[in-house]
Amino acid sequence: MAQPIDYKPGDMDVASHRDMYHLFNVLLNWGGLAVATLLIFLVLFLCAHAGFFPSAIVAVVVCGAGVLWLSRPKAH
Repeated sequence: MAQPIDYKPGDMDVASHRDMYHLFNVLLNWGGLAVATLLIFLVLFLCAHAGFFPSAIVAVVVCGAGVLWLSRPKAH
């Protein structure tokens, strides 16, 4: 026979879950920026035949704008 669980609603410590969720969101944001920058570079370089340096310049500008956007202070 299964034993009853001594759980009381509101007693659970959620600090580790909150920290892991925050880490997941940070990695998702910065990983998305990295993938977007890489895709922009590859599309311009390989598909649009824009050349290496113009493609790299556009990718750096997009990456810089993304870094500024992701590192802005958040309003909580």
